[in-house]
Amino acid sequence: MKLVIAVIKPFKLDEVREALTTLGVAGMTVTEVKGFGRQKGQTEIYRGAEYSTNMVPKIKIEVVCAEAIADRVVEAVQQAANTGAIGDGKIFVLDVGQAVRIRTGETDDAAL
Repeated sequence: MKLVIAVIKPFKLDEVREALTTLGVAGMTVTEVKGFGRQKGQTEIYRGAEYSTNMVPKIKIEVVCAEAIADRVVEAVQQAANTGAIGDGKIFVLDVGQAVRIRTGETDDAAL
């Protein structure tokens, strides 16, 4: 199993969610976060307003998926979140040692 963590621009969330749903991804965790990367302190446009800041609003998406589809998940996020502008985000892929569904006790791929 793989944990795919993507940090994207907030207005791209719906497109990314739709792209992952078509792949069969059953669930994800979405968190509103703030941070900076290479654009540190530069002007950013958010909801039509332009402002300058050290911390830019982003969305962090976490998806645990089978190893067989991890590459397709990364590709789908990359295509859906891409605007071609600075600050599009990052994708990280980590190994998951174990997953357990609390309600049923199912483990690993069955718990997804």
